[in-house]
Amino acid sequence: MTNPPPRPTSPSLPQAASPRRRSLLLAGGSAGAAALLAGCSGDSDDGRRSSGSADAAALRARGVRDSAALLARYDATIDAHAALAERLRPLRAETAAHMAAFGSKDPSASASATASRSPAAGGRRLPAVPEDEKKALGALAQAERHTADSRTTALVGAPPELARLLASVAACGAAHVYLLTQGGPGS
Repeated sequence: MTNPPPRPTSPSLPQAASPRRRSLLLAGGSAGAAALLAGCSGDSDDGRRSSGSADAAALRARGVRDSAALLARYDATIDAHAALAERLRPLRAETAAHMAAFGSKDPSASASATASRSPAAGGRRLPAVPEDEKKALGALAQAERHTADSRTTALVGAPPELARLLASVAACGAAHVYLLTQGGPGS
């Protein structure tokens, strides 16, 4: 049996892979994909599963706490700057929806942002708000950014369903930052 003549190499022409090489690459890729899928089949032991659900519960509880802190900041900003209420009301409503999505049963989260609130409304102590409206919006944007970053970081250890929720809520928080810093409706 003789070897075929060598193929000419040209920098402008890509060399075609031989059928044997392609077959080996495809077979290797298929085997790798099968091994990956087998590793993700959920055949883990009960210890790891219960640890995962405990982690998910902790992440959900943190999501509720973080959203509650943002709600308190929105409430304080609205109380301090009534002229911003119309602009902030939709963002506050989304934050309340995030709190509910993480599993909160807090009925005060959906209370109207225009309602008069005392400094400790709903059992929460409202944060200090700068007197200047622009600085108040900046402080609110900074809180949203910090929360969005924290939720993005939490994606690493989250189970898939919760990771999707965290990613969605973090993206919404980033949109809030943009609306608060670049001007939004009514600005």
